[in-house]
Amino acid sequence: MRYFIFISLFMIYQHTSFKDSQLKNSRVKVAYQEKEIVVKGYFKTKKISYAGFNLYIRAFKKEAVVEIWIKEKGKDQYALLHTYPFCATAGTLGPKRKEGDSQIPEGVYYIQNFNPASNFYLSLGINYPNTSDKILSDKKHPGGDIYIHGNCVTIGCIPLTDDKIKEVYLLAVEARNNGQEKIPVHIFPDRLNNGIVEKLEKEFSPTKTTVDFWKSLKPIYQNFETTHKLKAVKVGAKGEYYF
Repeated sequence: MRYFIFISLFMIYQHTSFKDSQLKNSRVKVAYQEKEIVVKGYFKTKKISYAGFNLYIRAFKKEAVVEIWIKEKGKDQYALLHTYPFCATAGTLGPKRKEGDSQIPEGVYYIQNFNPASNFYLSLGINYPNTSDKILSDKKHPGGDIYIHGNCVTIGCIPLTDDKIKEVYLLAVEARNNGQEKIPVHIFPDRLNNGIVEKLEKEFSPTKTTVDFWKSLKPIYQNFETTHKLKAVKVGAKGEYYF
């Protein structure tokens, strides 16, 4: 009997320890105090269950918006919960390829670290440079330290207001605490519907490498638009994305 009690307590500890550790930080405490009711209100309005959800973050640079998608426990499709505007932007359309280029990355990423004591209020770090970036970016100085964060300044990150990063950070903590080890973050230049890459090519005159890169992102965008499901994405020898 003692053995089973120990195992049960251990499992509970494992499930709640990430959130508990985050709540030791005063900014995270404030985020929960101010925003948990607000965030739960979004779920109620959209008729989405708050219990045990997974999170997907999608960003569009041209529109300068971040979308928050939720997959309820026991379901296989995501539903749009809320949309947040960037509060500042940097660079132009096209992927990040070098340290200091002020570009916001484009591609398929995931949240790799939580920083509740950031210089930019609260920060969620993405895994730039990823495998694709390491192939296509400057080999010695590709850059790094890319975050979704507060404090409306950026030289390549995605900034939200301090007020809104509280909500996104809280959602990410909840998802991680629910057992979601990797929270996907997809960053697109625009909504890559048919004809959009050609339109961007005329408007921004990108290099052929960038156009080819956008074309490899297009099926990822369109598949999710059609299915509201996330497929595993691979990276080819030339840095292109594919299923």
